[in-house]
Amino acid sequence: MVTLLLASTSPYRRDLLTRFGLPFQTFSPEVDETPLPNETPAQLVLRLSEMKARAGEAAFARMPENTLIIGADQVADFEGVVFGKPGSLANAQKQLSVLSGKTVVFRTGLALFNPQARRCRTVRIDVVTEYRDLTDAEINHYLHAAEPFNCAGSARSEDLGITLFERIGNNDPTALIGLPLIALARLLRAENVNPLLCRQSP
Repeated sequence: MVTLLLASTSPYRRDLLTRFGLPFQTFSPEVDETPLPNETPAQLVLRLSEMKARAGEAAFARMPENTLIIGADQVADFEGVVFGKPGSLANAQKQLSVLSGKTVVFRTGLALFNPQARRCRTVRIDVVTEYRDLTDAEINHYLHAAEPFNCAGSARSEDLGITLFERIGNNDPTALIGLPLIALARLLRAENVNPLLCRQSP
Protein backbone atom coordinates (compact mmCIF):
# COMPACT_ATOMS: atom_id res chain seq x y z
CA MET A 1 0.00 0.00 0.00
CA VAL A 2 1.27 3.44 -0.91
CA THR A 3 1.72 6.09 1.77
CA LEU A 4 0.52 9.54 0.69
CA LEU A 5 1.76 12.73 2.29
CA LEU A 6 -0.02 16.00 1.52
CA ALA A 7 2.31 18.98 1.84
CA SER A 8 -0.44 21.34 2.93
CA THR A 9 -2.46 22.26 5.99
CA SER A 10 -5.27 23.66 3.82
CA PRO A 11 -8.60 22.21 4.98
CA TYR A 12 -9.87 22.54 1.41
CA ARG A 13 -7.11 20.38 -0.07
CA ARG A 14 -7.43 17.87 2.74
CA ASP A 15 -11.16 17.50 2.17
CA LEU A 16 -10.66 17.10 -1.58
CA LEU A 17 -8.03 14.39 -1.16
CA THR A 18 -10.37 12.33 1.02
CA ARG A 19 -12.47 11.72 -2.14
CA PHE A 20 -9.90 9.18 -3.31
CA GLY A 21 -10.50 7.06 -0.21
CA LEU A 22 -6.77 6.56 0.29
CA PRO A 23 -5.08 7.01 3.68
CA PHE A 24 -2.84 10.06 3.90
CA GLN A 25 -1.09 12.36 6.33
CA THR A 26 -0.62 16.11 6.10
CA PHE A 27 2.25 18.34 7.10
CA SER A 28 3.14 22.00 6.84
CA PRO A 29 5.97 22.52 4.32
CA GLU A 30 8.55 25.13 5.30
CA VAL A 31 8.84 26.98 2.00
CA ASP A 32 9.55 30.62 1.20
CA GLU A 33 6.75 31.61 -1.19
CA THR A 34 8.31 34.90 -2.28
CA PRO A 35 8.36 35.15 -6.10
CA LEU A 36 11.78 35.26 -7.74
CA PRO A 37 12.79 38.29 -9.81
CA ASN A 38 10.96 38.28 -13.17
CA GLU A 39 9.18 35.03 -12.27
CA THR A 40 5.78 34.70 -13.91
CA PRO A 41 2.75 33.44 -11.97
CA ALA A 42 2.81 30.26 -14.09
CA GLN A 43 6.45 29.62 -13.20
CA LEU A 44 5.86 30.47 -9.54
CA VAL A 45 3.16 27.88 -8.89
CA LEU A 46 5.15 25.10 -10.53
CA ARG A 47 8.29 25.93 -8.57
CA LEU A 48 6.48 26.22 -5.24
CA SER A 49 4.42 23.06 -5.71
CA GLU A 50 7.60 21.08 -6.33
CA MET A 51 9.41 22.71 -3.41
CA LYS A 52 6.51 21.85 -1.11
CA ALA A 53 6.48 18.22 -2.27
CA ARG A 54 10.22 17.87 -1.83
CA ALA A 55 9.99 19.44 1.65
CA GLY A 56 8.52 16.16 2.85
CA GLU A 57 11.97 14.64 3.11
CA ALA A 58 12.96 17.22 5.70
CA ALA A 59 9.64 17.01 7.54
CA PHE A 60 9.83 13.26 8.09
CA ALA A 61 13.07 11.76 9.39
CA ARG A 62 11.96 8.26 8.38
CA MET A 63 9.45 7.69 5.63
CA PRO A 64 7.89 4.31 4.82
CA GLU A 65 8.70 2.71 1.51
CA ASN A 66 6.29 3.50 -1.31
CA THR A 67 5.79 7.06 -0.10
CA LEU A 68 4.48 9.68 -2.52
CA ILE A 69 4.34 13.35 -1.55
CA ILE A 70 1.82 15.78 -2.99
CA GLY A 71 2.54 19.49 -3.26
CA ALA A 72 0.25 22.20 -4.61
CA ASP A 73 0.25 25.96 -4.94
CA GLN A 74 -2.24 28.41 -6.37
CA VAL A 75 -2.35 32.08 -7.29
CA ALA A 76 -4.80 34.33 -9.07
CA ASP A 77 -3.12 35.85 -12.12
CA PHE A 78 -4.48 39.16 -13.35
CA GLU A 79 -2.50 40.47 -16.30
CA GLY A 80 0.69 38.91 -14.98
CA VAL A 81 0.25 40.20 -11.42
CA VAL A 82 0.04 37.63 -8.60
CA PHE A 83 -2.96 37.84 -6.29
CA GLY A 84 -2.29 35.37 -3.49
CA LYS A 85 -3.94 34.89 -0.11
CA PRO A 86 -5.04 38.31 1.16
CA GLY A 87 -4.48 37.48 4.82
CA SER A 88 -6.71 40.30 6.07
CA LEU A 89 -10.04 42.00 5.48
CA ALA A 90 -8.42 45.16 4.15
CA ASN A 91 -6.28 43.28 1.64
CA ALA A 92 -9.25 41.18 0.52
CA GLN A 93 -11.29 44.34 -0.08
CA LYS A 94 -8.47 45.73 -2.22
CA GLN A 95 -8.17 42.49 -4.19
CA LEU A 96 -11.85 42.25 -5.02
CA SER A 97 -12.09 45.92 -5.89
CA VAL A 98 -9.32 45.42 -8.47
CA LEU A 99 -10.61 42.08 -9.79
CA SER A 100 -14.27 43.10 -10.05
CA GLY A 101 -15.43 42.77 -13.65
CA LYS A 102 -12.08 41.36 -14.80
CA THR A 103 -10.90 38.13 -16.39
CA VAL A 104 -8.59 36.32 -13.96
CA VAL A 105 -6.64 33.09 -14.44
CA PHE A 106 -6.27 30.89 -11.38
CA ARG A 107 -3.04 28.97 -11.86
CA THR A 108 -2.56 25.82 -9.78
CA GLY A 109 0.75 24.00 -9.67
CA LEU A 110 0.67 20.32 -8.71
CA ALA A 111 3.64 18.10 -7.91
CA LEU A 112 3.98 14.42 -7.01
CA PHE A 113 7.37 13.50 -5.57
CA ASN A 114 8.63 9.92 -5.32
CA PRO A 115 11.54 10.06 -2.83
CA GLN A 116 12.67 6.50 -3.52
CA ALA A 117 13.01 7.07 -7.26
CA ARG A 118 14.13 10.71 -6.86
CA ARG A 119 11.41 11.61 -9.36
CA CYS A 120 9.06 14.59 -9.26
CA ARG A 121 6.20 14.92 -11.72
CA THR A 122 4.64 18.37 -12.11
CA VAL A 123 1.71 19.86 -13.97
CA ARG A 124 -0.06 23.21 -14.06
CA ILE A 125 -3.82 23.58 -14.34
CA ASP A 126 -5.24 26.95 -15.38
CA VAL A 127 -8.81 28.06 -14.67
CA VAL A 128 -10.05 31.11 -16.59
CA THR A 129 -12.67 33.04 -14.64
CA GLU A 130 -14.68 36.19 -15.12
CA TYR A 131 -15.45 38.09 -11.95
CA ARG A 132 -18.82 39.80 -11.86
CA ASP A 133 -19.07 43.56 -11.54
CA LEU A 134 -19.24 43.63 -7.76
CA THR A 135 -20.71 46.41 -5.69
CA ASP A 136 -19.05 47.59 -2.49
CA ALA A 137 -21.98 46.20 -0.53
CA GLU A 138 -21.59 42.77 -2.15
CA ILE A 139 -17.87 42.71 -1.45
CA ASN A 140 -18.29 43.69 2.19
CA HIS A 141 -21.09 41.21 2.82
CA TYR A 142 -19.18 38.39 1.15
CA LEU A 143 -15.97 39.05 3.06
CA HIS A 144 -17.71 39.12 6.43
CA ALA A 145 -19.76 36.01 5.63
CA ALA A 146 -17.08 33.83 3.99
CA GLU A 147 -13.84 35.21 5.50
CA PRO A 148 -11.77 34.04 2.49
CA PHE A 149 -8.51 35.44 3.82
CA ASN A 150 -6.56 32.22 3.14
CA CYS A 151 -7.83 31.89 -0.45
CA ALA A 152 -6.00 33.14 -3.54
CA GLY A 153 -7.78 36.09 -5.08
CA SER A 154 -10.13 36.15 -2.06
CA ALA A 155 -12.23 33.51 -3.85
CA ARG A 156 -13.57 30.84 -1.53
CA SER A 157 -15.23 29.12 -4.43
CA GLU A 158 -16.43 26.02 -2.57
CA ASP A 159 -18.62 28.35 -0.50
CA LEU A 160 -20.28 31.72 -1.11
CA GLY A 161 -17.32 32.73 -3.27
CA ILE A 162 -18.83 30.90 -6.23
CA THR A 163 -21.22 33.86 -6.57
CA LEU A 164 -18.29 36.18 -7.34
CA PHE A 165 -18.08 34.79 -10.85
CA GLU A 166 -19.92 35.31 -14.09
CA ARG A 167 -18.11 32.38 -15.73
CA ILE A 168 -15.64 29.63 -14.87
CA GLY A 169 -13.97 27.57 -17.58
CA ASN A 170 -11.67 24.61 -17.08
CA ASN A 171 -11.41 20.84 -17.47
CA ASP A 172 -10.69 19.90 -13.84
CA PRO A 173 -13.62 20.89 -11.58
CA THR A 174 -11.69 20.88 -8.27
CA ALA A 175 -8.74 22.93 -9.58
CA LEU A 176 -10.27 26.24 -8.51
CA ILE A 177 -10.48 24.99 -4.92
CA GLY A 178 -6.75 24.25 -4.98
CA LEU A 179 -6.25 20.54 -5.67
CA PRO A 180 -7.03 19.39 -9.25
CA LEU A 181 -8.08 15.78 -8.65
CA ILE A 182 -8.24 14.71 -12.29
CA ALA A 183 -4.63 15.79 -12.77
CA LEU A 184 -3.59 14.24 -9.45
CA ALA A 185 -5.17 10.90 -10.37
CA ARG A 186 -3.22 11.01 -13.64
CA LEU A 187 0.07 11.63 -11.78
CA LEU A 188 -0.70 8.84 -9.33
CA ARG A 189 -1.40 6.38 -12.15
CA ALA A 190 1.97 7.31 -13.65
CA GLU A 191 3.44 6.09 -10.35
CA ASN A 192 1.40 2.86 -10.56
CA VAL A 193 -1.17 4.00 -8.01
CA ASN A 194 -4.73 3.83 -9.34
CA PRO A 195 -7.31 5.22 -6.88
CA LEU A 196 -10.01 3.15 -8.59
CA LEU A 197 -8.13 -0.03 -7.75
CA CYS A 198 -6.64 0.99 -4.39
CA ARG A 199 -9.68 2.38 -2.63
CA GLN A 200 -11.11 0.02 -0.07
CA SER A 201 -14.85 -0.66 0.07
CA PRO A 202 -16.72 1.06 2.92
